[in-house]
Amino acid sequence: MAKTWSYVIAAVAALVLALVVAQQLGEPAGRASQSPSAPASPPPETGRPGPPGFPGAASTGVPPGTALTVVTGDQTFAKDGEVVEGKVFHGFVVVTARGVTFRNCVFRGAATSDVRPLLDTEHGKDTVVEGSEFYPAHPSPSIDGIWAASTKIYRSEFRGTVDGVKAHTATLVQDSYIHDLSWFAHDPDQGGEPTHNDGVQAFADQSGVTLRHNTIDLSTTRDPNAAVQSSADDLRVEDNYLDGGACIVNIDHTPLERPLTGQRVTGNRFGRNSAHDCPILLSTRSELAADAGNVWHDTGEPIPSPDQHD
Repeated sequence: MAKTWSYVIAAVAALVLALVVAQQLGEPAGRASQSPSAPASPPPETGRPGPPGFPGAASTGVPPGTALTVVTGDQTFAKDGEVVEGKVFHGFVVVTARGVTFRNCVFRGAATSDVRPLLDTEHGKDTVVEGSEFYPAHPSPSIDGIWAASTKIYRSEFRGTVDGVKAHTATLVQDSYIHDLSWFAHDPDQGGEPTHNDGVQAFADQSGVTLRHNTIDLSTTRDPNAAVQSSADDLRVEDNYLDGGACIVNIDHTPLERPLTGQRVTGNRFGRNSAHDCPILLSTRSELAADAGNVWHDTGEPIPSPDQHD
């Protein structure tokens, strides 16, 4: 009987080893396991719908009924032209290739104490994100939605992160919904002070950031900094619904110590939920190249001229 059991144990061990080897051989390099057996669902929706005529939960993110496959572990996409569709990423995603497209994907990240985005496209080129959702499984002061460069983002939803979008050169955000960001009382990245929540932050020494027809609503986020915070040249903020922050749009030249150029804020509708009743704050060494058509959303009346100080 002992000899029989030894044969059984040896057979089971051989089967397990064969399965492990087969799994490793069947996976692309640099990818973790995928689980296609059961379609996943996007995370539950929170917050308010977008205002009429502007993006909201119903018009952004993964369409209802989309079959999704769970992918676990951090991922790096290094193949030019790859199309990634219908994935739920439980891990952090980095793009290093040109022309990668994410369509109908959900980015959830993982627990971390490192400052990271759910998706990082800074080292790629011509990345496209369509109809996707960014919502951390483990919200923390360390996690943003996307760090984007040379990236176009369409019909996507961001919630639950510290910042929605950190935008570098040649970033477009269009027809998207940024709301209900996560506030924390202690943020190591802010010297232990509270988090510095921005819907979109565009950095100094960057240019060509465009925000077009989005809902960026931080009115339900605790003590947010700004719906749009920018120190980039050639900023375009066009036809958005914007609300929340100390000032809703904050254009700040001070990181560069020179005037910012090409600042265009046009055709936007502003909510009333800024801490200082301040739709636009413009630093003293910057000017708006265009500012037509900005109105209060509730009345349609023009907003006041920008507050101006450093």
